[in-house]
Amino acid sequence: MTGLTAYFGILNVGNVKAGDFVVVSGAAGATGSVVGQIAKIKGATVLGIAGSDDKVAWLKEDLGFDNALNYKDSNFAKNFGEATKNLIDVFFDNVGGEVLDLALSQAKPHARFVICGAISQYNSAKPQGPKNYLNIISMRIRMEGFIVFDYAKQYPEARRQLAQWLAEGRLRRKETIVKGGLAKAEQALVDLYNGVNTGGWLSV
Repeated sequence: MTGLTAYFGILNVGNVKAGDFVVVSGAAGATGSVVGQIAKIKGATVLGIAGSDDKVAWLKEDLGFDNALNYKDSNFAKNFGEATKNLIDVFFDNVGGEVLDLALSQAKPHARFVICGAISQYNSAKPQGPKNYLNIISMRIRMEGFIVFDYAKQYPEARRQLAQWLAEGRLRRKETIVKGGLAKAEQALVDLYNGVNTGGWLSV
């Protein structure tokens, strides 16, 4: 399902095309990692945002992202500004919060913002919306949320294309596997929200 979410989000909602500069938050997760790879297949330049130096290295060295940043770095805001100095065409958001605000400040006119998730806010006692929302007006940004079930009739076509890219080696996947069944499931869920996983998350 995460592959389908990535597929429809970046292609149907984000309308990615060759030459776009695409930024993906939560880029080392099950959805974000596929989003960035599809964007690369379509000829875009891709910047991924992740939560550790190991994840940053995986995005660049294994998945072929053009650049990646660790949002936990003390200089993240500065690094983000430098990495997006030519401004953003498509922002695929899985995180919300500060990263979304930074992206809004670096958007091109008519940028497309794909709102897939907001994991930084799900467990917050006081969820935070974007502070830079006025940029949506001034830069004529299109910000759109979506649910993958909206595209159910197109699943067969999407699955065929994703399978072809996997077979060709143009898409790569990775899972974080937690062993111990239900006894470990509670902690696994906590770790998921804390961004411990790389790629998909399986509890067995």
